[in-house]
Parts: sequence; structure tokens; C-alpha cells
Amino acid sequence: MSTIDRAIEIATEAHAGQTDKAGEPYILHPLRVAACLPEGEARIVGVLHDVVEDTPWTIEQLRAEGFSEAVLAGVDAVTRRDGESYGDFIVRAGRDPIGREVKIADLADNMDLSRLTEVTEKDRRRRVKYQGALALLS
Repeated sequence: MSTIDRAIEIATEAHAGQTDKAGEPYILHPLRVAACLPEGEARIVGVLHDVVEDTPWTIEQLRAEGFSEAVLAGVDAVTRRDGESYGDFIVRAGRDPIGREVKIADLADNMDLSRLTEVTEKDRRRRVKYQGALALLS
């Protein structure tokens, strides 16, 4: 079974060159999410949670790396599919126990506007959207 160290290596490579809304290296986001989760499979999913959605990596490639089926299911649960509405995505993420836990941590990190030097109306609207998703998952 692959470890948290391998997950961090994959996520760091996959997100290389990406930045978040504050202009910081994107990898810091999944690392913050993972830090909020218990050790084990949930933390690994936290590190990998945006790898399939935002990079060329696939679930099959993660499987080939030796990640457990629970990790793969968690990553899949928090990966929004093409054409999937945001509401349907949140409901689906909540059906997987690890996916639910990771999505809650992801939303909490995304709702933290204190990292932004300037908060726009778009940021406030996004936060309200995330609060609604958090309410669905809680």
C-alpha cells in the first residue's frame, strides 16, 4: 500500500506550477486539508483530493501506485465529474465516509478568506456557496 509520503510526492509533482487564489503554491492547500484529518487513509485522500480533478492523473494511475481501494474511492468521491452539478457533486462526496470527511476539511480551508490580501464580492459569494455545501455534509 502506498504511503502518505508517496501521496505528497505525487501531489507536489502534479500541482507544480499551480497557484491558489492568494498566489501561493497550490500544494499548500491539499497539505492544509490533510493536516486537519486523522492519520491514515483520510489524510492520504486529503493530500490527493485535487490530483485527479485538476491534473492529468487518473484513478487508475493512483491504483497502479498501490493506493488502497478506500483511498481510491475517497479520491473519486471528491473529484467532480464533467457535467455534474455542484449540488450533485456534494451529495455524492458525502456518500463516501472518507470523501465526506475530506470534503468538509476542503470546504473549511476554502472558506478561510484570511489568506487573501483583498476579499472581493466573488470571494464572498463563493464562501456562501461553500457554507451551503458544508451544511449539506454536516
